[in-house]
Amino acid sequence: MHNKDGQPRHRLRQAIKVALIGLAVMLASAGALFAATQSTKAGITVQVSPASQSVQQGQSAAYTVTVTSTGGFSGAVNLTTAGLPAGATGAFTPSSVPLSSGTTSTSTLNVSTGATTPAGTSSLTITGTSNKVSGSVTAGLTVNYKISSGLTVAASPDSLTVPPGSTAVYTLQITRNNLSGPVTFSVLGGLPSGAAATFSPNPVTGTSTTLQVATTAASPNGSYSLYLMGTGKDAAGKAQYAYANVQLVLDSTIKQFVLSGNVPGALSPGTSAGLDLRISNPNNKALSLTNMSVAVAGVTRSADAVARNLSCTAADFVVTQYSGPYPVSVPAGSSSLSGLRLAPSVWPRVGMLDTSANQDGCKGASLQLSYSGSGQGN
Repeated sequence: MHNKDGQPRHRLRQAIKVALIGLAVMLASAGALFAATQSTKAGITVQVSPASQSVQQGQSAAYTVTVTSTGGFSGAVNLTTAGLPAGATGAFTPSSVPLSSGTTSTSTLNVSTGATTPAGTSSLTITGTSNKVSGSVTAGLTVNYKISSGLTVAASPDSLTVPPGSTAVYTLQITRNNLSGPVTFSVLGGLPSGAAATFSPNPVTGTSTTLQVATTAASPNGSYSLYLMGTGKDAAGKAQYAYANVQLVLDSTIKQFVLSGNVPGALSPGTSAGLDLRISNPNNKALSLTNMSVAVAGVTRSADAVARNLSCTAADFVVTQYSGPYPVSVPAGSSSLSGLRLAPSVWPRVGMLDTSANQDGCKGASLQLSYSGSGQGN
């Protein structure tokens, strides 16, 4: 069977070796194929456009829902929604979409609100389901009271950037039409975690109020859209509503400049005083201010007024904001409006209203002011 040099036996060993290598390659290929099959699990993804909608009570909002096959999924996908506010209904057209491997189908979600649907913002969850396969996405829905002709509100500034732990101040200007009574303000939604909002004064009998949003050091960074509402009654006793949106950006990386100031002297009914604000710029370069706002945060009555139980509140005072040009360039260190050669006529002013009520409680009272601002390099 074998020659002297053992060649037949050598050829047999070679043949066995080649066969074993081929078997190993086949097993490796089969394993890779099995792993690939296991990693591409069939499923679906759900997307929605637009991401949010805003409507008045009684109006409808339409969303386009897109469902996509992944991992070779094929079948009918049923669509549902959850999180609708009270008095609202949602319907898909169609309510079920067919998918084959790698394809996409769309449906329209129509959300109808009612006359009694409460104002506010809701988060809708849109889910597609097919047996054990599912996918979901969220969409925002803001419901507003019907816009009234008797009341409009404009907010300034429309956006502020401050670090967590500081207070942002906005001024709201009110335009009235056949509405002379008080207007009450509230924040319907959008506040960051830990933040508190106060309006001063509230309710408003004049044409302006100040919104102060006090954040905490734990308030998370991010951009927040605050939804504001004012409501009052016209001469016929019918409720009137007005809305405004402002942006609040919390950024812990910025260095906060500091605004400060004091009312020079005592105020009496019908008088006002300018505030020569001081700006402390902690940066090593110039600060470009794009907003400066002042608000009356509190009133401390004199001992005599307290003893006689005479009233004096922030509602007895009004603030006129800085009216000069922006931006205001502030060098490093400490500066003042007068030091920056800004005329007193454009400084913010604090005035005491001259009302028909007894204001003796405001004699000798001291004011606590709060300040906010924004700009580049802060």
